[in-house]
Amino acid sequence: MTLLITVFATIICTVKWYNRKDDSMKLGILCFMYWGAALMWLGDAIFEYMELGAEYFAPAPADMLNDSFLGFSVIALGLIVWLIVLLVKDPKGSVRAALAKKM
Repeated sequence: MTLLITVFATIICTVKWYNRKDDSMKLGILCFMYWGAALMWLGDAIFEYMELGAEYFAPAPADMLNDSFLGFSVIALGLIVWLIVLLVKDPKGSVRAALAKKM
């Protein structure tokens, strides 16, 4: 489930990055994080399949739930890191303008 959730997020992010009008939202950073996570989970799935064999395709419901939570946590952490990068780089100057307006 972790691999599946991460791959879906990777595909969605890559399609959005490919169809972008400008690079102000820094979607490339998010794509690289998700692609790295997807490749990591793919390697994990390969080694787990080598270890378990056919049992790999019949996980217990509790294992599927744990893997789902982990997959959504990875997606959320990637989004948090991406938002922090956006706030620090401030490509459109929104944060700078808001801070200057308060002072």
